Amino acid sequence: MIAFASRRLLLTGSVVLALSACSGGQDPPPATDAATAPTLTLDESALPGVNRFEIGDLDTSRNACTDFDGYANGKWLAANAIPGDRTSWGAFEMLDERSTAIQRQLAEQSAADTAATGVEKIVGDFWATGMDEAKINAQGIEPLQGRLAAIEALADGPAVAEYLRQTHARGEGGLFGFGPEADFDVPTMHIAYAMQGGLGLPDASYYTDADKAPVRAQYVAHVAKMLELSGVPAGEAATQARSVLAFETRLASKSKSSVEMSRDVKLYYNPVTPAEADALTPNFPWTAFFESQGVAVPEKFSLAIPDFHKEVSAMLGDTPVADWQSYLRYHLVDGAAPYLGDAFVQENFDFYGHKLRGQQELKAREKRVLDALNQQAGETLGQLYVQVAFPAESKARMEALVENLSQSLKVRIENLDWMSEETKAKAMEKWASFTPKIGYPEKWRAWDGLTTSRDSYIGNVLAATEFNYKWMLSKIGQPVDRTEWGMTPQTVNAYYNPLQNEIVFPAAILQPPFFDPDASDEINYGGIGAVIGHEMTHGYDDQGSRFGPTGKFENWWTQADSTGFTGRTDLLTSQFNAYEAAPGKHVDGKLTLGENIADLGGLATAYDAMKQAAGDTPDPMTDGLSRDQRFFLNWATVWRRNFTPQELDVRLKTDSHAPANFRAIGAPSNLPAFAAAFSCKPGDPMVRTGDQQVVIW
Repeated sequence: MIAFASRRLLLTGSVVLALSACSGGQDPPPATDAATAPTLTLDESALPGVNRFEIGDLDTSRNACTDFDGYANGKWLAANAIPGDRTSWGAFEMLDERSTAIQRQLAEQSAADTAATGVEKIVGDFWATGMDEAKINAQGIEPLQGRLAAIEALADGPAVAEYLRQTHARGEGGLFGFGPEADFDVPTMHIAYAMQGGLGLPDASYYTDADKAPVRAQYVAHVAKMLELSGVPAGEAATQARSVLAFETRLASKSKSSVEMSRDVKLYYNPVTPAEADALTPNFPWTAFFESQGVAVPEKFSLAIPDFHKEVSAMLGDTPVADWQSYLRYHLVDGAAPYLGDAFVQENFDFYGHKLRGQQELKAREKRVLDALNQQAGETLGQLYVQVAFPAESKARMEALVENLSQSLKVRIENLDWMSEETKAKAMEKWASFTPKIGYPEKWRAWDGLTTSRDSYIGNVLAATEFNYKWMLSKIGQPVDRTEWGMTPQTVNAYYNPLQNEIVFPAAILQPPFFDPDASDEINYGGIGAVIGHEMTHGYDDQGSRFGPTGKFENWWTQADSTGFTGRTDLLTSQFNAYEAAPGKHVDGKLTLGENIADLGGLATAYDAMKQAAGDTPDPMTDGLSRDQRFFLNWATVWRRNFTPQELDVRLKTDSHAPANFRAIGAPSNLPAFAAAFSCKPGDPMVRTGDQQVVIW
C-alpha cells in the first residue's frame, strides 16, 4: 500500500498492507479452530502502567491561559526522562511499551509450543530464531553471500536492470516503491503504483541543505563501515561510500520532499499505459518489469513522480556499474543488518538510532524481534493479542462514542456559515458514507503458504518478505477487499483512509489516556473522542477534501468555497509557522497542515459531543476542576511528550504532525470554549480572536 493512504493520528512509518474494515460488537474472533487453539494467558501484573490525567500533574505555578502545555504537562515532562532505548517518551510510547509487553508474553507462549500450527507457529518461529543470538552471530554474513555474489557479477546497465527485477520479485526492491492501491478514479479496484525511493537519509532535502552537511559526513562513514562488514577492504569501502552518497544525491535531485508529498496527494497518481512508461524509461521497461513479477501487464498503472523514474533509467545508461554495485551492496547489507549479527546491528543503530535521532541505547533484543515480527507478520500476532487484551465491552462503548461524534460533526457541517449549500450537500453525502472500524478486523488475513522454521532468523524474515510481496501483487487488477486493515490491533495509533472513506481505531489505542471505561465522560471525550473527531475531520482536511464520498479523487467544491477554505487553512499554516520548536527552528505549518486541521476539527467536534452527552446534568466539579477544564486537560495529557534534540530535528523536516507540545495548545487556542473554561482574556497567548482565530469545520 502506498504511504499516503492512511492519515494517521501519529506518524509511525509507512505500512505495506492494503487497508480494510471492521464491524459489529462480537467477541474477538479466535486465532485458530477452538478445538485445537492453545490456551493463551496474560499476566497483568507484569505489564507497565498507563498514563492517566492526574490532578497532581498540574503545575499550578503556571497560567493555563499563558502556557497551557506547561500547566498541564510541565511537571510530568520534567519528571519523565526519555528512556535510553527511545527517542521520544509520552502517552503513546507508554502504551506501546504495554502493548509490547503483552506481545512478548504471547510470543513466549507460542515459541514454547513446538507442535504449534497456524499463526502460533509463525509467531513462535520468529521469536525462537530471533532470540537465538549465538546462532545469529555464528551465521554472520553467510545468509547474504548469494545475493552479494549476484551484485559482484553485474557487468552493465541491462544486467543491473535485470537484478532490480529479480530482487523486486522477492519483495526486496528498495530503489523504488511498488505495490497495489485503490485507483484514484475507480476506488473499488486495485491498480499498481510505482513510487520514488532509494534514499538512505530521511528526506531529499538532507542531500542539499547546508545544515545537514554533518549528517551527510556521518552517513558516508556509516556506509563505509557497513561495506567493510560485508567484506570490502577499508580503503575501498571509503571510496565506495562516497560514490553511494553521490548516487543518492542524484536520486534526491529528482525526488519530492516530505512537504511536497504531504501537501499534494495528486503526486501519487499519474496513470499511464505500460507502453507510455516504457517510452519514458527505456533502460527500465515496465512491460518487462510486470512480466518479471508474475503479474499480467495492466492497461494502466500509476507511475508516480515520473522525473524520478526517468532519472533511474538515465542512470542505468550512464552510471558506471561499479557505482551501482556499491549502492546495491550497501543497501542490501544495511537493510538486512537488524537481522544479522551484533556488529551489523550495532553499526546500523549507531547511525540511524544514535547519531541521526539521539537514541542512547540499542533496544533490547526481545523488543527488536517483536518489531520485526510486527513488520513482517503483524496480523498473526494481532490475532493472539485480541484474545487476551481487548474486552468486547470496550468495542461496544467505542461504537457509541463514534456515533455521538458523527452526529456532532453533522451538526457542525450543517451550521457552517462560510460554505454554500451546494458544497455543504456534498460534504454531508461524504459524512453519511463514513465507515468506522474498531479494535480488530472482522476477517483475519490468511497466512497459508508462509513457511517458517527454527533454522534461521533472517531466513524467516526473507520468507515473510517474499510472501507479503506476492500477496500484495495478487491484488493488482482485483476489487478492493474492505475487510482488510492497514494497522494491526496491537498498534497504538489510528488512521483515516480517503480512498475507502473509513476511520480505523486499533485495539491498543483504546486505553488511557485515550479511552478509559472507568473514567468520566469528559475524560474520554477529551481523549478518544477528540481522536475520533480527528480522523473524521481528515476526510475534510486539505487533502482528504479532494476525495468524494465513494473515495474517488474528484472536486466537489464550488470555486468560491474552495477559495474560502484555502483562506482559512492559510491562517492555520501561519499559526503553526510561528511556533518555534527549538532555537531558530520553527514548525513547518505547510507540512503539518492536514494534521492541524484534523486536530482543530476533531477537538471542536468532541467538545460539542461531550456537551450534548452531558445535557442538563450538573457539572461534577471533580477535584475542583470543571467538566470543560478536565476535557481540555485530558486533550493535553494525550500530547505530553519529550523528544531528543536529534529526533525533533528529523521530525521538523519529515513528520506531517507538529511536535506534541504545539498540538496540545494549537487547537484549544482557537476555541472560545477553552478561554471560557479557564477564564482567559483577549490578549492571552491561548486566546486567538478576530483575524487570528481559525475556524474551519
